[in-house]
Amino acid sequence: MKAIEIRNKYLNFFKEHGHTVIPSAPLIPENDPSVLFTTAGMQPLVPYLLGEPHPAGKRLTDYQKCVRTNDIDEVGDNRHLTYFEMLGNWSLGDYFKEESIQMSYDFLTKELGIPAEKLSVTCFAGDEDCARDEVTASCWKKAGIPEERIYYFGKDDNWWIAGETGPCGPDTEMFYDTGKPKCSEECNPSCGCGKYVEIWNNVFMEFYKDENGKYSKLKQHNVDTGLGLERMAMLLQGKETPFETELFAPIMDKLVELQKVDNIASRRIVAEHLRSSMMIICDGGRPSNVDRGYILRRLIRRMVRHMNKLQISLDELLTLINLNVENLKEMYPSLEINKETIK
Repeated sequence: MKAIEIRNKYLNFFKEHGHTVIPSAPLIPENDPSVLFTTAGMQPLVPYLLGEPHPAGKRLTDYQKCVRTNDIDEVGDNRHLTYFEMLGNWSLGDYFKEESIQMSYDFLTKELGIPAEKLSVTCFAGDEDCARDEVTASCWKKAGIPEERIYYFGKDDNWWIAGETGPCGPDTEMFYDTGKPKCSEECNPSCGCGKYVEIWNNVFMEFYKDENGKYSKLKQHNVDTGLGLERMAMLLQGKETPFETELFAPIMDKLVELQKVDNIASRRIVAEHLRSSMMIICDGGRPSNVDRGYILRRLIRRMVRHMNKLQISLDELLTLINLNVENLKEMYPSLEINKETIK
C-alpha cells in the first residue's frame, strides 16, 4: 500500500467517524517564536487543547508536515528522517480513551489489514503524578489485545509533552511485531532490538505542566494521536527502511546510477536532506546564518558534502530536484508550484 493511499484511508476513516479534516499547518510555525519548525501535529492546536473552541469543531483529523532537527547527524542509518509526515486525529473535550482506542484498533486491523496478533501496546505504569493506567489497558482488552501483549512503562516511554511545559498526559503506544526473533526472554516493545516497531501513539491529555514542574488538571479531556506515515508505508510494503518505499526509491535508484563511489549512508543522506530542504523552502524557509535558515543551510551543506563523497557532480542537483518534484507532487502539490523557487 502506497503512502498516499494510507493517508487517504486515514483521513476518510476519521471523517466517517465524525471528524473534520483540517489542512496541515506550515512547517514554519505561525505566531510561535518558541520553535523553529512544526515538530508535531499537536503544536498548532495547543490553544484548543487548553480549552479555546476550534472553529472546525471538537473532532479533527489531518496530516501534518513535520521537521525535527535533533537527529540530523543520525540520518544515514536505516530509520532516521528529518522531514516526516504525521497522521493525527484529535478529540477536544469530546471522546476519550475507550473510543480513541477502539478507532485505532479498527483502523489498523480493518482498514490497513494488519493481523491483530501482530499488535502489542504499552500503557503508563503510574507514578506520584498520575495513577497506573488500568483504564487504557482495559480498553485494549475490550478491543481485542490480550493481556500478554499489554506492557506498562514509566514517563520516559508512556508520557507525552511537547516541551518543558504545556498540555500533557499518559499515552498508549502501538507496536508492530516484525516477526524477528526475540533478543532475550525479557524482549519487549521498549528494548529497541528491532523486533517491535512503534506505529502509533495516542496521548490522553488531561494535565498541564507549569514552569515549576507542577501538574494541574486541564479544563477538558483531550486526545492527541500521531501515526508516522513513512514508517507505516515501510511496514505495509514489507520493506526494511523508508528509503526502499516509493517516497525515496526513485531518488535512491538515480543516485546509484550517478555515483562513482558506493556508499548507502551517503545516498540516504542526499535523498533525505534533499526532500527535507525542498519541503522547508516550499513553506517559506530560506538558507541563512541564524535560526531555521541555519538549519536549512546545514541540511543543504550536508547533502552537498555527501554528493561529493559519492562523486556525483553538483550539476546533477537539478536532475534530482526535478525527479523529486515529479515523484512527490501528487502528495505535495506545492512542490510543483514552487519548483522554480526551489531551484
